Amino acid sequence: MSRTFQTVVDGGDYFEGVRWHEGRWYASDAFRGVVCAFTPDGTREDLMQVDALCSGLGWLPDGSLLVVSMKDRTLLRRAPDGTVSTHADLASVSPHWINDMTVDRLGRAWVGTIGFAIVDGADPEPGALFRVDPDGTVSVAADGLWCPNGVVVTADGGTLIVAESFAARLTAFTIGADGALGDRRVLARFGAAPEPAGAAEMLGAAELAPDGLAIDADDHVWAADAVGRRCVRVSPDGETVEEVAHPRGTNVYSCALGGRDGRTLALAAADGFFEAAQGVTGTAELVTTAVEVPARR
Repeated sequence: MSRTFQTVVDGGDYFEGVRWHEGRWYASDAFRGVVCAFTPDGTREDLMQVDALCSGLGWLPDGSLLVVSMKDRTLLRRAPDGTVSTHADLASVSPHWINDMTVDRLGRAWVGTIGFAIVDGADPEPGALFRVDPDGTVSVAADGLWCPNGVVVTADGGTLIVAESFAARLTAFTIGADGALGDRRVLARFGAAPEPAGAAEMLGAAELAPDGLAIDADDHVWAADAVGRRCVRVSPDGETVEEVAHPRGTNVYSCALGGRDGRTLALAAADGFFEAAQGVTGTAELVTTAVEVPARR
């Protein structure tokens, strides 16, 4: 089947946390430290500056936007009137940058950490996934995850799925009535997990490195592949059932489902994370293509 793509925007530094919300695409231009929104035709609005770099995005039930402030390990809250405040401080529980996030329908934010000093060249180590309750209370939801990255929650609110980027797998948990995570299990393996080594070596050994995630109305998970220049769709049984390659072979780090009918898949692409961290700018873009199964409403 031939596939067509539309470029919504280009010229960014490194897009993360892509989301669709109330008629627009949202993204963090992470290394530029700007949270921005785009109409489907590419009209851009810069919403806020985050001096400590920005990543994951999500909305509280009252319409406030939560934003991951990476380096200082805080969650910022942008109220509907544009006022910005600190929603939660994770610095005491996360010694390294925090990263992607999802906010569930109860207003709980699930936040991952890179888990090691990646920009300083440290070797990867396991890290934690954190839960931030609506009142800003922070707790460790799960530990021992290899760069817990994109996070999604199933339609019934009962299962959380997180990408372990440096372990080449998706890991699932059952969410208890009190918000505790249990029944840890591997949802999908993408080849053998890389042996512990340097970041470049582990990523180079991965068959697929899941990064940002999105979930559709059938509880299939779309995973951006940080090493394969594509997104893949994974069934609830852990099978890869569909693949969307980037049209120009660019690295893909985040994805989202949205559009007016929910059947648009957005891919956030750039030359590379390490390149962006070292000051290579202007290579990030957001491209979209149509898929059959829509986002959950």
